[in-house]
Amino acid sequence: MSRARAKRKGRGEEPCEDGDCEGRAKSAERRRGAENRKGLGKARNKRRDLLKCSSSMVRWPAMLPVSPVLPRKPQLWAFWALLLVARLSPTPWALDHHRCSWLAVLNKFERVGSHFSQDRFLDQEPMDTVAKVFEKLSDSPVDTQEKYLGFPYYLQINFSCTGQDSKELARKGHLMGMRPVVLISYRYPVNFYRWKIENLQVQMEAAPLRSTEHCAAEAMCILNWYTPMPIKNGSVVMSVDISSNGIGPFIPRKRFYMNMNGFLKKDADERVIYTIGYESIVMKSNNFKKSKSRPLWYTVNHAPVLILGGIEGEKALLITDTNFQDASLVELSIDSCWVGSYYCPMLSFSATIFDAISTESTLFIRQNQLVYYFTGRYSTLFDTSHSSSRWVRVLPTECIKKLCPVFVNGNGSEYVLALNTGIHEGYIHIGTITDGLVSFRMVPTGWSVCDQLPGTNCTIDWATYIADEKNLLLLLEILNENLDKVFYLLSFNLDTEALDILYILPQYVPQASGDFLVLLGTETYTNTPMIPEGLFFNTFNNMLYIWGNFILQSYNRIHFIYLADFPKEYTIKYMVNSYHGEMVFVTDKEEIWYFLEGGYDVYRLVPSSGWNTYVFLHKMEQSSLFGDREYLVSVFYEDGQLYQLIYLTKAGRSRLVKRPLHVAKLLLYQNRRPQTFEMQGKYKKLSFTNLCPFKVMRLRDLPEKQHFARQELYHAPPPLVSQTLGFHNNKTLAVYQGLVYYLLWLHSKYDKPYADPVHDPTWRWWQHKKQYKDYYFYLSSNWLAAEGVYIDMSSYQKLYNISNDHGLPEIVFLDKGTSFSFTVFLSSQEDTLMSAATLGTTFQVEKKLAVAVVVADPDCLKATVKQEVLLNRKAVLYKIKIEDRKVCYDQGLSGHNLKKTSMMIKVLGSAGKCFQTTFLGTSMQGNLMVPVLIGCPPGKRLAFDVTYTILHSREINKHYFDCVKSNPEMPCFLFRDLFQPFFLVQDMVTGDSGSFLGSYLLKVVGGGRTLDTIRDYTEEEIFRYNSPLDNSESLIWRTKVERTTWDKKFYIMSYLSPGIEWLCLENSPCHDITPGNVFAPEFFLKLLVSNRGVDTSTYCDYQLIFILHMHGLPLSSNRSLFIVIVSISLLSGLVVFYILFCILWPHIVRAWASLRWKINNIMASESYYTYATSTAGFSVHSHTVSEESLKAPSKAGSTEGIVEAEKAQEA
Repeated sequence: MSRARAKRKGRGEEPCEDGDCEGRAKSAERRRGAENRKGLGKARNKRRDLLKCSSSMVRWPAMLPVSPVLPRKPQLWAFWALLLVARLSPTPWALDHHRCSWLAVLNKFERVGSHFSQDRFLDQEPMDTVAKVFEKLSDSPVDTQEKYLGFPYYLQINFSCTGQDSKELARKGHLMGMRPVVLISYRYPVNFYRWKIENLQVQMEAAPLRSTEHCAAEAMCILNWYTPMPIKNGSVVMSVDISSNGIGPFIPRKRFYMNMNGFLKKDADERVIYTIGYESIVMKSNNFKKSKSRPLWYTVNHAPVLILGGIEGEKALLITDTNFQDASLVELSIDSCWVGSYYCPMLSFSATIFDAISTESTLFIRQNQLVYYFTGRYSTLFDTSHSSSRWVRVLPTECIKKLCPVFVNGNGSEYVLALNTGIHEGYIHIGTITDGLVSFRMVPTGWSVCDQLPGTNCTIDWATYIADEKNLLLLLEILNENLDKVFYLLSFNLDTEALDILYILPQYVPQASGDFLVLLGTETYTNTPMIPEGLFFNTFNNMLYIWGNFILQSYNRIHFIYLADFPKEYTIKYMVNSYHGEMVFVTDKEEIWYFLEGGYDVYRLVPSSGWNTYVFLHKMEQSSLFGDREYLVSVFYEDGQLYQLIYLTKAGRSRLVKRPLHVAKLLLYQNRRPQTFEMQGKYKKLSFTNLCPFKVMRLRDLPEKQHFARQELYHAPPPLVSQTLGFHNNKTLAVYQGLVYYLLWLHSKYDKPYADPVHDPTWRWWQHKKQYKDYYFYLSSNWLAAEGVYIDMSSYQKLYNISNDHGLPEIVFLDKGTSFSFTVFLSSQEDTLMSAATLGTTFQVEKKLAVAVVVADPDCLKATVKQEVLLNRKAVLYKIKIEDRKVCYDQGLSGHNLKKTSMMIKVLGSAGKCFQTTFLGTSMQGNLMVPVLIGCPPGKRLAFDVTYTILHSREINKHYFDCVKSNPEMPCFLFRDLFQPFFLVQDMVTGDSGSFLGSYLLKVVGGGRTLDTIRDYTEEEIFRYNSPLDNSESLIWRTKVERTTWDKKFYIMSYLSPGIEWLCLENSPCHDITPGNVFAPEFFLKLLVSNRGVDTSTYCDYQLIFILHMHGLPLSSNRSLFIVIVSISLLSGLVVFYILFCILWPHIVRAWASLRWKINNIMASESYYTYATSTAGFSVHSHTVSEESLKAPSKAGSTEGIVEAEKAQEA
C-alpha cells in the first residue's frame, strides 16, 4: 500500500477493508482530538468521517458490535446514536447561549435594593410615594404642580449563567453598557362594555442599582436592575418580556407573567395570606404520588390566577399567579358537607377537589356534588363590593356531577357549565360571570333533553358552549331498546331553545387501513366499543373533536373523520389546545400524544424513542428539570409552547417544576430517515432520504406586525443620572415611577371627544417645555440638575412603526374589505428540480412543493394564492393574500363582538417531517395558523375636529366670535352662525389621523344651561328635538340636507353637508334662555354622532358624544316684546322726567333760594331776640320796645326789602 493511499485511509477518505475500520477510526479520532485542541477541527469533516466509516457496517447485523475485532456491549449503540444527534445539533457556541437565563421578581418600594427579595402582587392601586421627590425637581421639564403618583411594585431583574459567577458577569455587563430591555404587555379585559379594548405595551430600560447588603468592595458587590411595574385599569394579566440591548453576554429573550392576585390579603401581622384557605409551607410527595395528572381549565389569555385540583383525599388546590413559575398549595376553607339523598345518588364521599376552573376574576370548584365559587378582589376591574369574603356555595338543591369549562369568552362575559344528575338529569346549568357577579341559568326551560330522545338511563356526559353563537353542544349517552349504549351529538340553541341531533356515533371503533377514515356509514368496524369521554370545539377554526378511545374531528359538526393513528387500546382522559394549530392528548396511562390541526397524523411524544433520547441528553447536561423520580401533574400550553407540570425528586430534594416539552426536538429525534445504498465503483455508499419536501422555508413581504396585531407601544427609558458609575438610587427610581405613571395617565386621558392639534398623547406633556430643552441639557452636563436627574423629553414617546420582529402576527384584526398579504418561499431538495428539468416541465415542482391555504370561514375570508416557479434558484414562491369578504359582520364599537376565525397554511407532506434548527432551538416548519378577528379593530376612534371646524366657520361666516371667557378645551360657537362640524378618524396604533368622509347621524341627546346641569333626553325628546317629522315646535336645529333615514326620522349628514342652522323653537330646551349676567345667553348641547346603519365603508360603529358650547342665543318674541315695552316705557319716563326737570328747574331754584332766605331770616331773628333778652339787665333801652316794631315785622328780611335795597344801590 502506497504512502499516499495509507494517508487517505488514515484520514478515512477511502472505504474500509475488512476489519481495519476501527483502528483507522481510532487513529482518526486521536488526530481530530489534537486538531480540536489546536482549534483546527471542522464539524463537517467529523460528520463525513463518521458516515464513511459507517458505510462498512452494512455487512454486520444490526445488533452486532461495530468492530469485528473487539466486541462491545450493545448499549453503546445508544451512545453512538446520541453522539450522532449531538453532532447534528447546533454548534457549541450556540449551545453556550442557552446557559444564561433572565430572572425577575417583584419588589415593593421599601424593599428596593434587597437582593432578590420577592413580593406578591397584592396591591392594585397607585400610591402617593413620589410626590415629594417631584417637588424638588426645579429647573426640569416636569410640572411640579401636577400630581405624580407611583406604582406599588418594582420589577427586579438579574440573570444567571450555568457554571459561571453571575454576580461578576452582571458587574462586567453593567460596566460595558448592558441594559435589560423590558416590554410589558397588558391583556385587555373580558367585559368590553365597561372597558376600552386595546393591546397596550410599554417598553422600558432597566436602571442599575447596587444592593443595600453589606459590601466589602469600594464600588459594588451585588448589582440588580429595576424598572417600575406599572398597572393599568381594566387589565389583570400582564406579561413581561426581558431581553438584552445587545451588549454583554447573550441572553435569550424570556417571558414572565406578573398577574394580579385578587385572592390575597394581609392579616393582623401584615403578613400576606390567601383568602381562599390556608397555605401549606411544604408540598408533600404523597400529594402527587397517589394522584393522576389532571387538566388545567381556565379562560384562555384572561385568567390571572390558575388553579389545579385533583389532589387525592385532600381539599386542596395548587394556585399560581405566574403560570406555574412558582405555585402554592392551599387547603380550602369550605364546609365539605354531605347532602347525598335519593335524588342525588353518590357512591362515596371524598375530600378531593374533582373540578377546578379559573376565570378572570372568579374561581370555581366541585367537591362531590357541591359547587363553590370565590370572586377575588380586583379593584382595577370592578367595584370591590363584588368580591367574596368566603367560598360561596351555588346550586344548593342540585346534584352536580361535573363542571365543564368554556375556554373562550364571548359577549363581554365568561361562562362555566354544570351538568346535573339525579332528578334533574338532562338539564344544564350555565353560569355567567360578568364583572365578578355570578349567575346560573338552567336550560332547557320546562323540559329535559332526555325527554326528547327514545331510550332509558339517559345522561349528559359532556357539554361545551359556543358563546358567539349562543349554542350548546352536548354529548349524550342513552340505552336503546336493545340495551345498547348509543351516543348522540346534540345542538341546543339558547335563544330559540331548539334541540337538533347533529350526529349519532358508531357503536364500535371503525376499521381503517390508512391514517384517517371518512365516516360515511359504509365502513367496517372492529369489535372494540367506541367510548367517548368528551368534546372540544375550537372557535377559531370551527373544528370539533370527540375523544375517548378514539379521535373524531369534524369541520361542520355533521360529517366526521376518524384519526386512525391513535390506538383504540388507549383512552384519552383530557386534551389541551394551543389555539395556534397544535393540540395534545393525555391518556389514562399518562401518555402524551401530539396532533396538528387540519392534518391526520397523530404522534406519540411520551413515551417514545425520541423522548428517551431527549431525556438522556438533558441528564447528560445535568439539567435541573429532570430528576430520578417524576410524577406528571398536568400538561398545558403557554404562548404556543407546550409545558409539563412535574413533581420530581432529585438528590433527595423534591419540588414542583414547570418544564418545557419541545415537540419539534422529540419528533426530530424519533424521525428515522430512510436509508439507501448506491454503488460507487465497487463499493456501496450509504445515503439518507430527506423526508421533508423542501429544503428551506422562508416568509417574505410580511405585513406590519404591530399594525395588524393592533399593538400600541410606548417607550419610557429611565432618567439619566449624574452618578459616575451610572447607578440609580431610590429617589431616581421614584422619578422613573412617576414618569411612567404620568405617561399612562396621558394615554388614558387622550381618549376624549375633542381632537388635539397634534395626534400624539404625549404632545401636551412637553408642549410648553421643549423650548428649554437645551437649557435642561446644559444643567445636566454641568452637574447642576436637581437631584442629579436629567429627563430627556424626546425619549418618552409613542412608537408607531416597529418592524424588527420577524414572522406573521400572533393575531390579525381585519376591518371591512381590508386584507393582508405575504410570500412563502420554498427551496426545493435536489431531486425535485432535477426531475422537473428532466421532464421539461414544472409538474413535479408543483406537486412536491404544494402549499394549501385553508380559511376557517370561506364565507367571510377570501384566500388568493399565486404561484411562481424559480427554476434557476430551485425554489417556488407562493404569494398569498387574505381578504375580508364584507359580509360576516354588521357594525360594532371598537373591539366589540369580533368574529373569530383563522387562516392556516400547510405545505403538503411536511407535517412532523420538516424542522429548522437555529441557535434559539428547534422548531417545526410547514404549518402555520394565524387567528383572525373580523370587525372594528381596537384603537380606532372618532374625534371632533374643532380646529378645522373653527377655520371653516370663519370662512363661511366671515367671522368667528368666541365666548368672553374662552376655554381652549371647549371653544364656543355663535348661535346665528352656520355650524358645519368636521370629524377625524384617528388610529391609535398606526398614528394616522384623517378626515371622516363617511355618512353619519347627528342628534342632540342632552343639554343644559351649565355643564353641571346637563341632562340626558329621553327617546321621545330626542325625536322631537332632531327629527324633521316633528310638528310640535320643538326642533333645536335643521339643515338643508335632503337625505334621511329610511323612516324619514333623522337627517343623514356627511362632510359635504351644507351645515346646521340652529333654531331652538318654542318647545325646545334651549328656547328663551335668560342671561345670567350682562353677557349673551349660553347653552350646552350634548351631541351624538354615529355612522351606524348609514355608512357602509367600515365595520366600525363610530359613536362620538361631545359637548358643544353655544352662546349668543336669542330671546323669545314675547320676552323680547316685553323687554322692548319695558325699555320704551323706562326711556319715555326718563325723557318726560328730563323735560319736566328742564322746565321746572328755574322755578325750583328760585323757590329754593326764597326758602333758604326765609330760613336764614328766621334763624337771624331768633338769634337777635335771644341776644336782646340776655342784655336787658344792663341797658334800659333794651326794655323800651316801640309799639310800632311789635306790630309790624321788619322789612329787612322780606322780599320787598330786598327789592328796595337793590333799587337804593342802583340809585
